[in-house]
Amino acid sequence: MGNTYERVLLKLSGEALMGNLSYGIDPAVVQSIAEEISEVVKNEIQIAIVVGGGNIFRGIKGSAAGMDRATADYIGMLATVMNAMTLQDAIEQNGIPTRVQTAITMQEVAEPYIRRRAIRHLEKNRVVIFGAGSGNPFFTTDTTAALRAAEIGADVVFKGTKVDGIYDSDPKINPDARRFKSLTYGHVLTHDLKVMDGTAIALCKDNNIPIMVFDLSVPGNIRRAVMGESIGTIVGDSCEVS
Repeated sequence: MGNTYERVLLKLSGEALMGNLSYGIDPAVVQSIAEEISEVVKNEIQIAIVVGGGNIFRGIKGSAAGMDRATADYIGMLATVMNAMTLQDAIEQNGIPTRVQTAITMQEVAEPYIRRRAIRHLEKNRVVIFGAGSGNPFFTTDTTAALRAAEIGADVVFKGTKVDGIYDSDPKINPDARRFKSLTYGHVLTHDLKVMDGTAIALCKDNNIPIMVFDLSVPGNIRRAVMGESIGTIVGDSCEVS
């Protein structure tokens, strides 16, 4: 066991909800994620979630296809709300109270994002899911995750990916690629390692919030990561190769 946490922020990509599908949401994957999140909450760890929308619509691709970038980003924000509501339903089916807060007001389906209210929900052991990104175009949900983590005073940001950490080269191409056990924020920024976008990394660095990158596809990894097991790469103040 490694560190123990009281309040964490989990960043889920929209693609994580697809499973093996080429588009949309795989209910089995969502239920599996919800069960792990519920187990974490039952261990009295406060958890907030930022979810992406790339399984439905990705603003940067819409922009590349000729759509106005701001318009494309707003559409992507709406996609994240669909994912947030889906995740909320799955978590509540496991008996855990959940609130969706959105940066774009849509009061019929979610609360508006209010920092103090979000913190109060967490203190009452409710899962808070942040939808609609930051409410602004040109910013990624990675940056939103870093921003919300700083705002709510999270101990750490967990970034679920398709690989088991950060490597010095692509492990799919180089069989001798070495996985980092830990990395500094500066190393990630200098070497443009694409863990999260640069704005997100800088925000975490400025607020001294570590980032744990782990493989989301392995059953039980959300629980292991949040409970403090060393299963991926942590970005912080030190650098060590596994």
